Amino acid sequence: MSMHRVLGIMSGTSLDGVDYALCEISKASVKLKQIWSFEYPAKLKSRLMAAASNNLSSYDFSQLHHDLGRFYALKAPKVKFDYIGLHGQTIFHNPVKNEGATFQMGEPAYLAARFNVPVVNQFRTMDLALGGQGAPLATLFHKEVFSRKNLNVAVNNLGGISNVTYLPKSGKILSFDTGPANILIDGAISHFTRAKLTFDKNGEYARRGISHGGLIDRWLKHPFFAKKPPKSTGREEFSFLFLKKVLAECSKLKLDSYSTVATLTGFTAASLALNYEKHLPQWPDVVVLCGGGSQNSTLVKAIRSALRERQWLNVGSKLVKPLDVVTSAEWGWPTQSIEAAAFALLAYRTVNHLSGNIPQTTGARKAAVLGQITPAP
Repeated sequence: MSMHRVLGIMSGTSLDGVDYALCEISKASVKLKQIWSFEYPAKLKSRLMAAASNNLSSYDFSQLHHDLGRFYALKAPKVKFDYIGLHGQTIFHNPVKNEGATFQMGEPAYLAARFNVPVVNQFRTMDLALGGQGAPLATLFHKEVFSRKNLNVAVNNLGGISNVTYLPKSGKILSFDTGPANILIDGAISHFTRAKLTFDKNGEYARRGISHGGLIDRWLKHPFFAKKPPKSTGREEFSFLFLKKVLAECSKLKLDSYSTVATLTGFTAASLALNYEKHLPQWPDVVVLCGGGSQNSTLVKAIRSALRERQWLNVGSKLVKPLDVVTSAEWGWPTQSIEAAAFALLAYRTVNHLSGNIPQTTGARKAAVLGQITPAP
């Protein structure tokens, strides 16, 4: 197969904007050429939040689907590529076996019309139709660029939701969602600042507070964390209702805004570490963090601490050395490039009639070619 230039487009659960990654892909390699990121305008973000909250009429929902497609096309870079892999904006994801549904918003026809190239989109639905979770789908990309012969590697994306891909030196790959990453932290920041701020930049809010261990221990009893993989989650489980509940608990204990955000940051880190303890076959040698949350130094510090504490409790005196925690940028991939590049790779596999899912990680009955193709006009 020849080298293809593919533009990957990703919008994450945090609803902060869109990432574009231009990749050169062949059967043997994936090379990143350039990345771009754009925030959603406030009005568009508000409409997307309403859609994800089940607060739009069918008329408004349909209009938004097209307006988002126009936004993707408007912001896409004017560079040369052969086709596009569009993830879209997840508005609903409920992977109940044989009854579930998932929907990624953003009409692809506007990209196809503007650039006169095919667009591959709706990657998750075939896996869902085959009894899978429809997620996580970045696993093949993680394997392609981060696996190492002499290391057990965990790649952990910190978007709105946290998901991990475990790449062992030998044995089966494992991949699943661990729970919230930025979604609760972002929601709390927006709440306390009346939407003047939408995320905790570099963890500055959390750094000024003191986390409440008792609340974290209580929240860790959520059934999702004990659930065995394959598993995935989203706003339906860890957003509006959950955030309302935890904010009320923090208020009752008279935690100020800084300590509330610190507690949610600690909870995110602790839930990630708990999943590693419960569901990975052994502790990784290195954890590679990517996604927006990897730019939050307070969260990264909390994750490093939580992982090493649980690793020590489980391995104790047999521990040779604590696991290492790095960012994907230290391994040559900018933290915001990973998921957009992953969907560029998935588009390449679709166009070349190659499967895109790994059934052991999604729960699907078999591997399949993923996505729907909107042809060039």
